[in-house]
Amino acid sequence: MKRRAEPEFNSNQKQKKRAEDLGLNLSSTSDDEPPCSNHATQESSSSGSGSDSESDERRPVFGSGSNEFKADSLVEGTSSRYSMYNSVSQKLMAKMGFREGEGLGKYNQGRKDIVEASNQKGRRGLGLTLKGFDGDLNIDWRDEPEPSAYEQVDWFPECTTEIPDAQEMKEWMTVGKRKLVIEDETEFCREEFLHSVLQCKSVFDELDGEEMRRARTRSNPYEMIRGVFFLNRAAMKMANMDYVFDHMFTNPKDSHGKPLIKERDAELLYFADVCAGPGGFSEYVLWRKKWHAKGFGMTLKGPNDFKLEDFYSASSELFEPYYGEGGIDGDGDITRPENITAFRNFVLDNTDRKGVHFLMADGGFSVEGQENLQEILSKQLMLCQFLTGLSIIRTGGHFVCKTFDLFTPFSVGLVYLLYCCFERVSLFKPVTSRPANSERYVVCRGLKSGIDDVREYLFMVNIKLNQLLNSDMDVNLVVPVEVIKGDHEFYDYMVRSNESHCKVQIKALAKIHAFVQDTTLSEPRQADIRKECLRLWGIPDQARVAPSSSDPRSKFFELIQGTDIDIFSFKPTPLNSKTLEKIRHVLDYRCMVSGSEQKFLLGLGKSQIYTWDGRQSDRWMKLDLKTELPRATLLSVEIVHELKGEGKAQRKIKAIHILDVLVLNGNDVREQHFNQRIQLAEKFVKAVSKPSRPDMNPIRVKEVYRLEEMEKIFVRLEMKIIKSSGGIPRLSYTGRDDRHFVPTGLYIVRTVNGRPRSRRMTFLTNPSHHFTSATSAVSSGSGGKASKCTTPRKGKIRRSCQRRKSCPSSRRTTPDPPSLESWGTDWSGETETGEGSLSSRSCSLLWSRLIPGGWGVGFDAQKKWNKAPACE
Repeated sequence: MKRRAEPEFNSNQKQKKRAEDLGLNLSSTSDDEPPCSNHATQESSSSGSGSDSESDERRPVFGSGSNEFKADSLVEGTSSRYSMYNSVSQKLMAKMGFREGEGLGKYNQGRKDIVEASNQKGRRGLGLTLKGFDGDLNIDWRDEPEPSAYEQVDWFPECTTEIPDAQEMKEWMTVGKRKLVIEDETEFCREEFLHSVLQCKSVFDELDGEEMRRARTRSNPYEMIRGVFFLNRAAMKMANMDYVFDHMFTNPKDSHGKPLIKERDAELLYFADVCAGPGGFSEYVLWRKKWHAKGFGMTLKGPNDFKLEDFYSASSELFEPYYGEGGIDGDGDITRPENITAFRNFVLDNTDRKGVHFLMADGGFSVEGQENLQEILSKQLMLCQFLTGLSIIRTGGHFVCKTFDLFTPFSVGLVYLLYCCFERVSLFKPVTSRPANSERYVVCRGLKSGIDDVREYLFMVNIKLNQLLNSDMDVNLVVPVEVIKGDHEFYDYMVRSNESHCKVQIKALAKIHAFVQDTTLSEPRQADIRKECLRLWGIPDQARVAPSSSDPRSKFFELIQGTDIDIFSFKPTPLNSKTLEKIRHVLDYRCMVSGSEQKFLLGLGKSQIYTWDGRQSDRWMKLDLKTELPRATLLSVEIVHELKGEGKAQRKIKAIHILDVLVLNGNDVREQHFNQRIQLAEKFVKAVSKPSRPDMNPIRVKEVYRLEEMEKIFVRLEMKIIKSSGGIPRLSYTGRDDRHFVPTGLYIVRTVNGRPRSRRMTFLTNPSHHFTSATSAVSSGSGGKASKCTTPRKGKIRRSCQRRKSCPSSRRTTPDPPSLESWGTDWSGETETGEGSLSSRSCSLLWSRLIPGGWGVGFDAQKKWNKAPACE
């Protein structure tokens, strides 16, 4: 027994000895427990006899004994790399068989190195190391100015230099070796500023993008502004700049400070948006101006194309993308000369050859890994945006374009050309542009006349850049450096602007650096700054919500605001000699040629358009035409079959002819005078028309004639052969765009204003009196069946207006125009005063039925359609 137990004792003895030695070495540097004494070690090792329990009690380092410990699982000592861990953890690792350089597990399959505790704060993973952030930038970012919503504009001095001509610019373009370094570009910025910016940017080269974004979000006091209810942050940049520059984009003014465009005027605010997908700039402008603006856009097709379906706050129907050569089928590449030419022609053709009031450009592309070369890599893009601006902006118009660093003579030369071509120019960085990036905007006010030579010169430079695209040569200068430096005011401003921008950017980068290292840092003023900015810029603090779909019937009642629906469903009244007597004063009336039955059109956005014929028993039906209307639009229209050409080549298309407008994109215009409504209708049609989309059904406004000039209608009438007429010529009316249709009647609209009998009651004039050829025509010296033209009031029949001359509301300071009855039964010859005449031919073409409603209908004062009342 004694000899058999001896080997076991010797084995345990060796095991304890090695474990105790290891425990002594590992725990010798621990701060948590005192090291084991030599006395305790010797006592333990000298116990050659005794029970296992006694041995267990004598182990000072590992506590309870275990026969499962293997001798080869321990090491004689441990390197200093583990000395930082306390004795408890070391004991546990030794007990599990830890051996330096080997993994745990039965087959040593575990990791060989221990997981080091992270010294970083926040929610980062264990052991994460941020490369490049070991050192310090030695930049004090804490002395940055207090954030504020108020900004100041620093303009270039007014240019006194003549616009360069073609002869002068002939030798300006310089071609040389392609350059891909920026460190030596110190002509327009001191070397220390340039190198500091590049160094600060380089620190982030190896940093994970998510880490960078988190720190940037926490460090920027303006970060919470974001996009509010718009498509993206770009919309808020435009809102920011529009306010700072006194709304010179959405409300342009002349040199005396008076608005150039008023909402009551017939002219639209035309703008263009290039290199700006998905379209945040345009969404802001259309939100601000609604249907009083029309936009044209060109951007590169693909994932960054315009996303018009995401215009939640504005009507995208007022914006027309055009992609250069090929129209809607083009590629939208602005660097292609043919695309710039095609876009210019398209814009000029649709703005009466005047051009747009302003152009916005926000081009850029990813330069990941080459951030310091962004200016060089984007040089052609910037040139083409400037070229497009000079190509389509009207004289006196404005321009805003994104730029990046402006250190190279090439970039500064482009800015110099704008400086010569516009009345005032500014380099501006809005607070909505993150302070750590190189982004700036060049804002130009008032395009001068006589800039054609500069435009042609830039066009030529762009062609040269395309020719050198795949070579090691490049255009390095567009304006000689000596010319730029010769304009001392321009040069001084350029250097001052670059260095000022560098200072701000360096501090912003250093701040992000600090926020990356310490994730507990935050910017406490973000919420307050956001509220202040939105209030100042006039942007409601609302969430972005997709427009809800609505039932057409419910939307209709919402738009008419409690108006008696009966006024939309009056039955026709026949025209005869007695009802003709009610048209007493010819100068009070306008007339339009009819081509079909009147309907009401309700637009709910895009192609969601519904039609209703006015009868309460009928439902709103989906319009089976390819066209688009803005949300909350209510029109009185005809759906007319238009024809072009004759014979076999004749083409037929359905068109929407507007008779009158009630609500335009949520704007109730029923209180406007009829003439004003027709003017607004013309303006509205220009805004929603899509000349680039021949596949869409056109929208037009009826041509309105003065009744005393009815002869002008008959000049447009002629007999034409129509396909469906079996070879028999039909009477056709030719419109302004050389398309014709078969006329079915004539609308006569009373437009004179009278004074209502009671202040509590006003009246509307329904769109017209409608005459149709379906019944017998009124010929010379004859009349139709007797019928009264009545004036209903709240569903009751009112007396006809036969005593107009005695009506107080019709008293005039000048003699009354003659009535039709004073012209005789044949309606021919001139009156005594010579104020117009209707010939017998004109009379024979007056058709014989009134449209629903008559002309004098009682109406609530708050819901009136027209201010032209009937009188007792």
